[in-house]
Amino acid sequence: MSLPTSVSPRVLTTISDTPVPVPDPDRLIHLQFRRFAGCPVCNLHLRSIVARRTEISAANIHEVVVFHSSAAELLKYTEDIPLDLIADPTRELYREFGVESSPRALLDPRGWPTILRGVAHAALATLRKKQPAPPTKPEGGNLGLPADFLIAPDGRVLAVKHGVHVDDQWSVDELLALAPVSEHRR
Repeated sequence: MSLPTSVSPRVLTTISDTPVPVPDPDRLIHLQFRRFAGCPVCNLHLRSIVARRTEISAANIHEVVVFHSSAAELLKYTEDIPLDLIADPTRELYREFGVESSPRALLDPRGWPTILRGVAHAALATLRKKQPAPPTKPEGGNLGLPADFLIAPDGRVLAVKHGVHVDDQWSVDELLALAPVSEHRR
């Protein structure tokens, strides 16, 4: 399968029914493919994005996050995440962008420390009644791999990362380093 070098214009709809143009004519899009609603590792990652969203926005980057769960399932776990979240339970976008599932998502030892931190964080949040417990049988399974795409306003794919394990995605620092320096950042 050949991966896209450019993205044809489309409008995605968030789980709160907000239209999101991809590409965005005015800014970069960081199109993130995460795993399932309630994924403890994805939750930790998204919290790192939210904590630094001012820096991300200053770099003229718009965060768009895709999950292979339904909107109803995502709404249970994401009410306090102020990002554009897209439900793709049929994995149409996952197929188009070559985002895979594999047992190595969970079996690669490089992901284990974050799995443990994520599960501990989720357990505490559940005990404090701040979120429901992660699903034991998530929609679409639990073997999804993460992926990141940086898309220019003209639709060119500037950078891609296909994760090889559950915690293999761009950090905020890596994302910011990929963003071209524009006039507003000098």
